[in-house]
Amino acid sequence: MEKNQTMVTEFILLGFRLGPKIHIFLFGLFSLFYTCTLLGNGLILGLISLDCRLHTPMYFFLSHLAIVDIAYTCNTVPQMLVNLLNPDKPISFAGCLTQTFLFLTFAHTECLLLVVMAYDRYVAICHPLQYSAVMSWGVCVTLVLTSWACGSLLALVHVVLILRLPFCGPHEINHFFCEILSVLKLACADTGLNQVVIFAASVFILVGPVCLVLVSYSRILFAILRIQSGEGCRKAFSTCSSHLCVVGLFFGSAIVMYMAPKSRHPEEQQKILFFLRNAEVKGTLRRTMCKEAPLWCSRAYKSWKILQKCR
Repeated sequence: MEKNQTMVTEFILLGFRLGPKIHIFLFGLFSLFYTCTLLGNGLILGLISLDCRLHTPMYFFLSHLAIVDIAYTCNTVPQMLVNLLNPDKPISFAGCLTQTFLFLTFAHTECLLLVVMAYDRYVAICHPLQYSAVMSWGVCVTLVLTSWACGSLLALVHVVLILRLPFCGPHEINHFFCEILSVLKLACADTGLNQVVIFAASVFILVGPVCLVLVSYSRILFAILRIQSGEGCRKAFSTCSSHLCVVGLFFGSAIVMYMAPKSRHPEEQQKILFFLRNAEVKGTLRRTMCKEAPLWCSRAYKSWKILQKCR
């Protein structure tokens, strides 16, 4: 059996099989989205770096979220654009696994950063006088580095487990990038261990953070209900509800992809949910946070000034 196996050295990403004319249209559309994503996130990073008033924990986390979004997009979209023009152009085995590793790293890091930002808002609203002490720059840097490190290490575990598997054909991935579940379908060996690790990692990186976010927002909700000003209560509730909806969509779509029972057409489901997570959710998240972050920063700065006077 092993003698008849020929090892796969490259894969072909099937992507969207919709015909040449539609591929050209999608190439132009996705190129526009790709450019807008890079420019939008680049503008956010530029404004944060140039304006010293934005050198606060909230914008520090937002800048790393923008960096993750840029890296996320650059890791998957260029290959997808190439495949739209040349559907039969292969990707090497090493290149495919590199793309899988980077995708998982950025996805894990983004999940953890969203939890960190929820914690930041919890401290800003529920403990405003202690905000400057709790969310010091040392703490902020530690939280961000931990998010990147955990995301990278967890992605490395997945890739190492994939490397132990033999791939002897077919070599066509029914996706527009090397998504881990689609890659595992091509292995000619038992992938039970991989599936168990993916499920366990999903519990750690999805269910755990969701629970922490819900705890943070429940505490925030109780703090909002104690606000005496009707206008302040409405503003705070509007901000928190919009953030919670965006985070719910992000984590919810990821949980459906990696933890829910598979449908009859899992690859097509993943393609749709992938765009949901990366287009609508992220765009809404950036717009919401860019619009509402000044409120948290202003409140934290005022609390810090009051604390300094008390001292």
